[in-house]
Amino acid sequence: MKDMDLFQLGIGLETGAQEEDTARGQAPACDRDIFDTSRDDHFIRDGQTVYAGTHLIIEVVNGTGLDDEARIAQAFRDCVETCGATLLHIHTHKFSPQGVSGVAVLAESHISVHTWPEIGYGAFDVFMCGDARPWRAVDVLAAAFETDDVRVREIKRGEGVVAEAGIAA
Repeated sequence: MKDMDLFQLGIGLETGAQEEDTARGQAPACDRDIFDTSRDDHFIRDGQTVYAGTHLIIEVVNGTGLDDEARIAQAFRDCVETCGATLLHIHTHKFSPQGVSGVAVLAESHISVHTWPEIGYGAFDVFMCGDARPWRAVDVLAAAFETDDVRVREIKRGEGVVAEAGIAA
């Protein structure tokens, strides 16, 4: 592959986020209570439930500017800031004759999109773990794409899996 091909894949970008941190090695076996708030695992603890993160399926309907890569990248940045997340990398791709796909890789997971600007539709995913607040992205996306029609479904990723994995006390 040529250097430009690797750049297009996001390899070699100077973000500091493209290489896996292997210095820490394997996580030690855990026999502590999953409801112990001193754990450094970034699970979300909500009453009697522990899950990996909140995944919002967000549909922007009758939106404007959904064919503009710069506008989408700025919307990603605004979501990251408003939600209290940590941005690692943004990559977008413009299709011909229209449409954009993109992803913002976060320390807390990701935000992604695929757009159909010809009908004013954007299919966004916002998945965040830890202390980030993904629901705040809904208003950011409504404002960024100038619409009041934003439809949301929530999935608690990993709900039940933690206990099933035998990590629970």
